[in-house]
Amino acid sequence: MDRMSAMDAMFYYMEGENTPMHVGGVAVLEGPAPAYGDLVRLLAAKMDQVPRYRQVIKPVPFQLGRPIWVDDPHFQLLYHVRHTSLPKPGGPKQLRNLAGRVFAQRLDMTKPVWEAWLVEGLADDRWALISKAHHCMIDGEGSTELMQVIFDLEREPVRHEPSDWTPSAAPSTLSLTAESLVETVQEPLRAIGVPSLDDLAKLPAALAGVAVAIKELVPQQLAQLVPGGGQPTPKSLNGPLGPNRRWVWTDATMAEVKTIRTALGGTVNDVILAAVTRGYRDLVAGRGELVPGMVVRSLVPVSTRQASGRGQVNNQVTSVVVDLPVAEDDPVRRLQLIREQMDRNKRGMGAVDAAAIVGLADYAAPTLLALGARSMSRMPNRLTQTGTTNVPGPRVPLYLLGHQLVESHPYVPVFAGVRVATGIFSYLDTFSFGITADFDSFPDVDVIADGIRAGFDELIDAAAVGEGQVADQS
Repeated sequence: MDRMSAMDAMFYYMEGENTPMHVGGVAVLEGPAPAYGDLVRLLAAKMDQVPRYRQVIKPVPFQLGRPIWVDDPHFQLLYHVRHTSLPKPGGPKQLRNLAGRVFAQRLDMTKPVWEAWLVEGLADDRWALISKAHHCMIDGEGSTELMQVIFDLEREPVRHEPSDWTPSAAPSTLSLTAESLVETVQEPLRAIGVPSLDDLAKLPAALAGVAVAIKELVPQQLAQLVPGGGQPTPKSLNGPLGPNRRWVWTDATMAEVKTIRTALGGTVNDVILAAVTRGYRDLVAGRGELVPGMVVRSLVPVSTRQASGRGQVNNQVTSVVVDLPVAEDDPVRRLQLIREQMDRNKRGMGAVDAAAIVGLADYAAPTLLALGARSMSRMPNRLTQTGTTNVPGPRVPLYLLGHQLVESHPYVPVFAGVRVATGIFSYLDTFSFGITADFDSFPDVDVIADGIRAGFDELIDAAAVGEGQVADQS
């Protein structure tokens, strides 16, 4: 019996009519497109490497424990692998619109929570694979590992035949309830260093350790959610969500980021966030909301995945909050302000165990966890206005059925009253920025994509000026 972690369960509980909680992406490959049956046979042969893809979520009665993963006795791969086509020649706009409709549709939570769509009809004799999987199953970094399982490192790898698979029997409702009650008591004890009920003598010392962790970790997390200095934030980025989504993307190259870093300083993440800031600056200016001192507060996930956790398919992340300085008109100064914030965040995260922050959620009673997650997804939120997730991808070519992957664009969900979010994924020498927005409130989502691209262009220009000044001085 494989029980969800507290964070995975939160993403599961947050699923709602207007809150589809899946992550995904669009992979564009060189053509011609393979036969649908060939793709199905390939995925069938890969299923043993990703057993979660054949499992369903089984809730615990009355939420007495977190949900568990069990084998789906009726698993049918043909349900999850779909086939469609664009009117030829399908360009980026047509592909984005199709993907936006696919991403807006909720997954069937009574089946394994993933889908893959083979898309034919793209221009330049290309084809695409649209994929999505529920956030309770994978985080961004975990999804990268899954992609590397489904894709190959060689154009013509050794092919394996699908193996026979017999689903394991799921526990009965009665035994699941009983085991969940025991687990609800024992799991927090194990987490704080009390292996079993026979070791209760260790409980006082363990509780003292928990108190220290809460005293150190929680204030740091809560302090980030209090707007610093009373800076104004735009109002239109928060509010109720509808059921539909807009999704666009833009790109930047590794060479561009390296040029900016070399001349102006900062990390890859700093440069990326500075360009994203330009996108939101253009958005709020176009909406007439930009005022002096304004910031857009972005939640930025930070992986807590350890080397020993590689290959695990679950969520291992915490988050920091970064104030994107949209009121600053100087791109170099914007980069500097972001760099200063990220340096402070690193020092803070370095002083504590980031994994312990995530682990604190395991102490929550399952019913309270479910209530908190559902309240979070439905109550108005003004603490943050967006999310920005950067996931490093492979720097080597990937192949699927002999076709090289040429583009990979990420999709991240929007939820909890935040109407727009950006996923960033790197592949080979390119960063792709996938921007998800609520359909009704973001008819201007392209402004963000165009602004991000403009943000890189202006930083490159500033880098050239800086290098020129250094050359003149020498």
